Amino acid sequence: MDLRYSEAEETFRAGLRAWLTDTIPTLGAAPSPHDWPARRAYDTAWQRMLYDAGYAGIDWPAEVGGRGASPVEQLVYLEELERAHAPYVGVNFVGLLHAGPTIVVEGTPEQRERFLPGILKGDAVWCQGFSEPDAGSDLAALRTRAVRDGDDYVVSGSKIWTSHAEVADYCELLVRTSDEGPKQRGITWLAMPMDAPGIDIRPLRTIAGSNEFAELFLDGVRVPVANRVGEENDGWRVTMVTLSFERGTAFVGELLQSMELVGELRALARRTGAWEDAAVRAQVGRLGAELDALWGLARRNVSQAARTDVPGVGGSVFKLAFSELRQRLAQLGQDLLGAAGLSWGELEADDGSGPLGNARLLDVWINSFSRTIAAGTSQIQRNIIAERILGLPKG
Repeated sequence: MDLRYSEAEETFRAGLRAWLTDTIPTLGAAPSPHDWPARRAYDTAWQRMLYDAGYAGIDWPAEVGGRGASPVEQLVYLEELERAHAPYVGVNFVGLLHAGPTIVVEGTPEQRERFLPGILKGDAVWCQGFSEPDAGSDLAALRTRAVRDGDDYVVSGSKIWTSHAEVADYCELLVRTSDEGPKQRGITWLAMPMDAPGIDIRPLRTIAGSNEFAELFLDGVRVPVANRVGEENDGWRVTMVTLSFERGTAFVGELLQSMELVGELRALARRTGAWEDAAVRAQVGRLGAELDALWGLARRNVSQAARTDVPGVGGSVFKLAFSELRQRLAQLGQDLLGAAGLSWGELEADDGSGPLGNARLLDVWINSFSRTIAAGTSQIQRNIIAERILGLPKG
């Protein structure tokens, strides 16, 4: 693809930038990260603003309510949101980045009409019910059972690491509907209403002190057959579509944040005197160069998605490289902070130049550990790359 911006794309950028300049100051302060009702209200209000301005579902086809933007416009959109420090999709991320795009590609016309407008407008929040206590990275080993009973599936089992379950309206749920043949062939993808009887939600607190994850315990939950996306027992293939979106495009915003973080670490190195060390300068430069290369790969992946409707296996290359780079970037921040990197409380710089930024960098470091686990571990990504790109035999 042409990496230069056309006049039309720069016009799109100018319009978006002007809208963000006018809109961001009206949002007010973000709520406490622990106040989930307030976070839902804040995030869904932002999503409605995007919808009303014509920016919701920037990469969704126009025929399902999205903007139908070109690949380059999609990346311009992400660039400008990061530049303006606009809110992240927040509690909407599963619907907007996973479930919604999957329904666009795999859903029936009736399912698109029923589910997609609520996601785009911010009226419906989704969570993800994939992982299980005994089936984490080995997703095909899941055991949550769904038995057909007339026009419903009756679901029993448990899920873990269910993002935003406390405030979700629907869950993209993987269930086992058959034990015959390879275990991948007996999985089905369901859209489960979170207000259905038999659902017990138990929040989990992470090492970073956040509680965006939960355990789900399902006891005879009835899910309409009409909520099945794809055919029965074809959920593994549908899930690969879902995960390709998560691995291919969902981390682009974080990539842009990381490029900004390199500049912050460069400034921190100067404030602490570490910039005099040639090895530190080389490390910062190398990280910046790798991020530039990943930005090029992200543009390639998004361009491929525009041609094929789903991101390709290049998303696994991106996810693997970025998640491990993010950990190295976060570790550099801790190295520059020294003992100050152990404090959650904001500290002042020794030179009197103001806050050191240690609290934020500590949060970045803590959260970086999850990046090589979420959306498929690094080991899983290496297997995908080996088998589907390099053509190596399965291990």
